[in-house]
Amino acid sequence: MTTVVNVIKQNKTDWHSVDWQKTNRIVKNLRQRIFKATKNEDWKTVRNLQRLLMKSYSNILLAVRRCTQLNQGKKTSGIDGLVVLNPKGRGQLVDSLSQFIPWKPLPAKRVYIPKSNGKKRPLGIPSLIDRCLQAIVKNALEPCWEAQFERSSYGFRPGRSTHDAIEKIFCGIRPNGKKKWVVDADIKGCFDNIDHEFLMNTLGNFPARRLIYQWLKSGYVDQNTFNPTEAGTPQGALISPLLANIALHGMEQSIGIKYDKRGQIIGNRIVIRYADDFVCLCETSEDAEAIVDHLAGWLGQRGLQLNQEKTKIVHITEGFDFLGFNIRHYRDISRKSGYKLLIKPNRQAIKDIKLKIKQVWLKHQAFDVKTIVAKLNPIIRGWANYYKVGVSRKVFESLDAWMHKRARRYAKRMHPNKNDAWRKKRYFGRFNLERNDRWVFGDFQSGIHLLKFTWFKIKRHVLVPGLFCPDDPSPEVQQWFRDKRKRQSQNYKSSVQKLALNQNFVCPRCKESLFNGEILHTHHIIPKSIGGKDTYKNLQLVHLLCHQQIHYG
Repeated sequence: MTTVVNVIKQNKTDWHSVDWQKTNRIVKNLRQRIFKATKNEDWKTVRNLQRLLMKSYSNILLAVRRCTQLNQGKKTSGIDGLVVLNPKGRGQLVDSLSQFIPWKPLPAKRVYIPKSNGKKRPLGIPSLIDRCLQAIVKNALEPCWEAQFERSSYGFRPGRSTHDAIEKIFCGIRPNGKKKWVVDADIKGCFDNIDHEFLMNTLGNFPARRLIYQWLKSGYVDQNTFNPTEAGTPQGALISPLLANIALHGMEQSIGIKYDKRGQIIGNRIVIRYADDFVCLCETSEDAEAIVDHLAGWLGQRGLQLNQEKTKIVHITEGFDFLGFNIRHYRDISRKSGYKLLIKPNRQAIKDIKLKIKQVWLKHQAFDVKTIVAKLNPIIRGWANYYKVGVSRKVFESLDAWMHKRARRYAKRMHPNKNDAWRKKRYFGRFNLERNDRWVFGDFQSGIHLLKFTWFKIKRHVLVPGLFCPDDPSPEVQQWFRDKRKRQSQNYKSSVQKLALNQNFVCPRCKESLFNGEILHTHHIIPKSIGGKDTYKNLQLVHLLCHQQIHYG
């Protein structure tokens, strides 16, 4: 049974009156100070700042906000059955965490989610208090390690993404380069097998190391049976990706990769890692085999091993799949090198998106056009935005043709006794006035229409430079990430882009970037109830929580 947390009688924190601008500023400042002190190897200052941040009221506020409002699993309880779904409960949770009462972590609740291959992935759902404490600890631990992590690591790190890893591969295996052999590697059960003792030794004298050790050893409950954990980090825990990155830190140094003063790689090897998936680019097959042998021993020190079924050595002309893309050299006699490099969606990704869209069509085959379009457009926009950084034009065209058939099938099912001309007039037209396309599927009464994959322009991703990190306080780095957030607005529809530009891409309430992962709402400056209009001058983009706070106030 799920219950709302009710720890203390008096609620001192009024959730609706929290100054999020001040809260974010305090936490950001402390994170930047930890980052700078780590760069200067001032370890005493680092530990003092980490203790200060973990006791910070602002950090507690952000942790509760993240675990009870922003995370997808906010409505899922651990074995304690506690969730917080209202402002009063969030305020009480903040006050209880502020008392710093000694806490013994509870076992995680084991659940299983389906994987693309038909199998199920085990996840551990920590208790609500443990989730909040992990968010607090992560804010103190992350900036210290962000100052130490290698530039080849892109998974689960602030300011980095899968697109950065793909772009790094693009730069490393251009046809005119020497690196033609690829070690396409995968670590077997990475999160489940990390050696606890190695991880704790790597963490050093971090102030909350004892609490982290208790999380690692807390075990899980599966079908009312307690199971201890002797190795690995709990999958599903908020702090697990960071701990995995800490355990895998040093791969570059291990295989001898060095950089010159300009940040260019010196040597004949390149490694790109995204969490537990990584590729090594080499000049010869012998060197690739040597890397596999070396990394097998290096991973063994961490209690890990390579997945022999998924780890392979291939020539770049054979191609390989990585993070949903297929990367390969194709023969092209018109080029000086004789080859061209194409990075495009792999077959499994195309198969998966067709299956996902097909299920939506079938599930809503008796619904009206507006409902179907509302379900399909977010799927199309998300998939197209992810794959538009590659050579995806032909794939987009084939998907549009396939979608057109599905739309015509829907129209025929809804009106089997009408002819094609009548159905075309009813469901297809030039809904998008910017394009001369009269075969757009939509609803004439509301103007709502189905997006097309080819409407998303192919655009190269801008690779994050070297060791740049959002916690680095230097003006150059901060400006680069401000520019990146502006580029992120291109993934949204045109009306959102225009509003974001008018606001300089900042939420007017909390003064944070609009595109920080939170849900966006459109706010009327002058309410419609007193004559406000739906014009750009009267509209603002705000985060969901900020919107709630505005109307509450």
